[in-house]
Amino acid sequence: MRRNRLVIFAVISLMAVLLISACDKSSQGSATDSAATGSDPTKLAPITEVKMVKIPAGEFIRGSNKVDDSGMKERYGFPNDLYMDEHPEQKLYLDEFYIDMYEVTNASYKEFILHTKRMMPFQWINNGYSLSEAQMQAMDVEKLRMLGVDFFKLDMDTREMDKPALIKAMLAQQNTLDQYPIGNVSWFDAKTYCQWRDARLPTEAEWEKAARGTAAFEYPWGNEWDPEITNTGDNIQGEKDQLQEGIVRVGSYPGNRSPYGVYDMSGNVWEWVNDWYDAYPGSEYQNDNFGQSNRVIRGGGGGIGHYAISYFFRAASRQFSEPELQSEDVGFRCAKNAH
Repeated sequence: MRRNRLVIFAVISLMAVLLISACDKSSQGSATDSAATGSDPTKLAPITEVKMVKIPAGEFIRGSNKVDDSGMKERYGFPNDLYMDEHPEQKLYLDEFYIDMYEVTNASYKEFILHTKRMMPFQWINNGYSLSEAQMQAMDVEKLRMLGVDFFKLDMDTREMDKPALIKAMLAQQNTLDQYPIGNVSWFDAKTYCQWRDARLPTEAEWEKAARGTAAFEYPWGNEWDPEITNTGDNIQGEKDQLQEGIVRVGSYPGNRSPYGVYDMSGNVWEWVNDWYDAYPGSEYQNDNFGQSNRVIRGGGGGIGHYAISYFFRAASRQFSEPELQSEDVGFRCAKNAH
């Protein structure tokens, strides 16, 4: 019970520090930024460059005509028929567009949060990523030790560490988390972030073309399933850098690269796309989840159990969620028109 009270006190204390800091930055930083730029500071352009890949105009194969002839639905207890929402396989033409080379990272999303003064994802409070160095410096050593254990989950004995050592360890962990994909963001959050970057969420068709190329690959790297190529959450490379269950830094699997050079389109985190979850044109398949209530997520995420089966990590596989969902293993990437 005492331990629970200490954790609750730490959460409240941490949130109080963040709120006070936010108020200070709002009253001081806004005036400074506005005076310097002569504009609304919430409209400041991103500083960090995000690499994008050009996807050339042309045709590609969207969807599939596969059927569940191995009985996976019954074996794993899925409520809906597998593959049917991918029907019919169809050749589509898309104009040239750009898409992010990697999933949007914590570092890029934090820049957006600080510029637009939006609420930080709760996950960042829970793992200490929301703390600035100035906020750490304002805390006493005992509070830092508590945060090091309960929030940062530092893999070291913090009881005898002094303040500089604690802050150094916390900042090092934040630097690692910088390159993790953002999670715990809704479809609306993802859409707003992309708009802030003068971009947008990719359409389902754009996402699928960027993932499988013109050869209609089953997976971004080819047609053969290999769980060692991607992060399914079951066999993570570089476990010493795994600070979030089932998730690793973007680009950690060099072989998980699409024909166009886009990374992590299979595994790590699911990705929001723009479309409603609905039947493809020409399909006769009916599903109670179709319509304007669920948005599509793509690519599979780091998970456990049946969620790590290859079906979810295919480039044509479609899954869905209510757009309000905020989950640790659902992130996104952005796209934009070429002209």
